Amino acid sequence: MTNPIGFLEIDRQDRHYRPVAERLRHWNEFVEPLPEAELKRQAERCMDCGVPFCHTGCPVDNLIPDWNDLVSTDQWRAALERLHRTNNFPEFTGRVCPAPCEAACTLDLDDAPVTIKTIECAIVDRGWDEGWIVPRFSPRGTGKRIAIVGSGPAGLACAQQLARLGHSPTVFEKADRIGGLLRYGIPDFKMDKMLIDRRIGQMEAEGVIFRANMEVGRAVSVERLMDDYHVLVLAAGAEQPRDLDVPGRALGGVHFAMDYLVQQNRRNAGLPHAGAPILATGGHVVVIGGGDTGSDCIGTANRQGAASVTQLEILAQPPLAEDKGLSWPRWPLRLRTSSSQEEGAAREFSVATLRLDGRGGQVTNLHGEHDGEALSFEADLVLLATGFTGPEHGGVVSKAAVELGRAAYATSRPGIFACGDARRGQSLVVWAIREGRECAAAVDSHLAMMR
Repeated sequence: MTNPIGFLEIDRQDRHYRPVAERLRHWNEFVEPLPEAELKRQAERCMDCGVPFCHTGCPVDNLIPDWNDLVSTDQWRAALERLHRTNNFPEFTGRVCPAPCEAACTLDLDDAPVTIKTIECAIVDRGWDEGWIVPRFSPRGTGKRIAIVGSGPAGLACAQQLARLGHSPTVFEKADRIGGLLRYGIPDFKMDKMLIDRRIGQMEAEGVIFRANMEVGRAVSVERLMDDYHVLVLAAGAEQPRDLDVPGRALGGVHFAMDYLVQQNRRNAGLPHAGAPILATGGHVVVIGGGDTGSDCIGTANRQGAASVTQLEILAQPPLAEDKGLSWPRWPLRLRTSSSQEEGAAREFSVATLRLDGRGGQVTNLHGEHDGEALSFEADLVLLATGFTGPEHGGVVSKAAVELGRAAYATSRPGIFACGDARRGQSLVVWAIREGRECAAAVDSHLAMMR
């Protein structure tokens, strides 16, 4: 490292958010990048540990000390090359990943880890700005055709890796645009959808074929794909939402979180959406579920002009700070406050929802319990952000009639592989990218035995 004592001399500085009052008026990203000079200083804080625990914390095994050192010496293009060795889409993870690498950073023992996520995002954003990111072509083709079902981060990473190995992947997506829940599940204020379009353009130039509005199992059968392609990869995600079995669930105004988020993302894109509008404007909103999806609902509701937003979590409130001696370098359980929660939301912990009341078929109140104490919340809109149970019922995994979770990304049916949330359950974008990359390697090995 250029400054072996940088971690002693330089304080941690991270990106800032634009003021709440300003960002609530629009749907754009609102994170303020660090100036280049400060980014180089932050990279100097990397200790070049003998054992870089940040590697163990990063699901895609990013070469973090390598590109920190390169940024600190103004070698941005070389840093971009190191970053792309392990991560196909760092502009996605640099925005929406919770950064388990930072929790594993040795400096996190002192609550001041290297700003890994910020540096990662700056490297790839500069790479696009400078024109360094271009299609990477395979020198020759293998003639092997792979059908990939699902265009989320797992399917996209799998497809890009296979194209660069000389194969011919085709990605099938049931929605009208490519990107899966990256496109319609993550709010625009967290990730501009231009980032997806830009990568799609690169991948098309590399030989990936995309087929939107093609729901496998309806528009085309699994058996037809098995006839037309050498391998089928299931990367359709885990979109079956966990429901809430309480009296009043059928009342109007009670919706799954993803139905709500997808509508707003389509609205922002100027696209029509299915069903009646789900809007928080002027209403009292209750979000059930304390995870990232619930947080996204809060940010969306506040931008729609909700009168109030309350978030209910069934689990107890985590501690303000973890015991580093017990948790490090693993991802710690502690109280986190997202940017959307900062924008305005009452947070209630250890609350079990007991029933929903309504009037004229429309929800008006939510009744719950906290440690035996009855609670009641006014509610014009109730959003269920209680997670997902697995692949969609009756979806492509069911149609393929396979068992998932086999070794090396294989399924119980020869020639069919699976990766991402469809295989491992609801998880992070960074895990999906890793699964897609590793699945591509498994498919490549399988195809090699067929030659």
